[in-house]
Amino acid sequence: MTIHVIGAGMAGLAAAHALATQGHAVTLHEATPGAGGRARALPDGTDNGTHALIGCNTAALGFLDAIGARQYWVQPEPGGLPVHDCADGSSRLVALSPAGWWNGARRPAGISWGGVLAMMAMALPLRDRTIAEAMAAHPAFLRGFVDPLVIAALNTPSAEASTRRLGQVLRKLGAPGAARLFVASRGLGPDLVDPALAVLETAGAEYRPGSRLRAIQVKEGRASSLTFQDQDVMLGEADRVVLALPPWEATRMLPGLPAPDSFAPIVNLHFAFQPGGEVRFLGLLGALCQWVLIRPGGVAVTVSAGDAEAEQDVEELAPRAWAEILAAVRAFHVPGDWPVAPPPCRVIKERRATPRQRPGPIPAPPRRPLANLALAGDWTWPDLPATIEAAICSGQAAAREILR
Repeated sequence: MTIHVIGAGMAGLAAAHALATQGHAVTLHEATPGAGGRARALPDGTDNGTHALIGCNTAALGFLDAIGARQYWVQPEPGGLPVHDCADGSSRLVALSPAGWWNGARRPAGISWGGVLAMMAMALPLRDRTIAEAMAAHPAFLRGFVDPLVIAALNTPSAEASTRRLGQVLRKLGAPGAARLFVASRGLGPDLVDPALAVLETAGAEYRPGSRLRAIQVKEGRASSLTFQDQDVMLGEADRVVLALPPWEATRMLPGLPAPDSFAPIVNLHFAFQPGGEVRFLGLLGALCQWVLIRPGGVAVTVSAGDAEAEQDVEELAPRAWAEILAAVRAFHVPGDWPVAPPPCRVIKERRATPRQRPGPIPAPPRRPLANLALAGDWTWPDLPATIEAAICSGQAAAREILR
């Protein structure tokens, strides 16, 4: 029996790992030259964006443990997230967990008891509406804490984002340590993707980059063959397939699958500046930049739900972003010889980065739409928004399903 895993993003890597380490023959196909999916969209294979995990991402953190990579992930801001407000110039450290707000110095801007109760009410899956509606009586707390959380977790503006979807995140944040923030000290490539591929190689899996799936032939409720750009693979009676592709590709292969059909962009800026020093992670309010990840070898900025920014070019975005970065690093005394003029900048626009998480039914494709094929991908995991955690959960679920 050979199990073909199609797609070497986070979901495909998790599925391939679960299968290969149980002794199954696995072939991992990836259309692009490198694994990692949308998280590694740069030509040199490095991260695209400011990816982070939090303590409640138990599947993702457990996956790091399983591939021997947890040691490379650091907690850059253990004392609280540095947040700089570009509108009024104020700065503060913010505890990401409400349990830390007993300390007045770690409370977010605009906090009120009524605002906290309104936020907590969204953790109850009783009513689905937009977050802007739910927080309409608490605009200062919406701006100072809830909206940045919504943008980070749902990649959808609060004016259209679902309270039910945010509630899935809020329920995860209640456990001790659930809000601790972790980032890869060197990047997702060396600190997640490469260790996963190394474990797969040791387990005997075959990895085939540049292997794009063109079509799936279906006969009598089973995938009978896979058409790649360079070959056709006939599937034997015992062979299996895990399809770990984004929704637009999965529905092209298998028309009729329930899948999201509306997507939100993410715009990432990568500045060619090496500040040295420690890894830092900063938040900004009232700014183009939302999150700034500073590694010794570079500075990355993420603009989630960036509908307007996706239509702008680097000449418009880079100077504005760099001015905001300078204000934030000065406010928090981040070391480095930071130039006034913006360094060279590369802008990466993911126009279909994630589904738009609006109120309404969540598409729930079957985990096993064909007798010998299971689906994986963050969009197939209805219990969470589209995140690394959801991708890994879905890949592990697909691996379990295909062996049933």
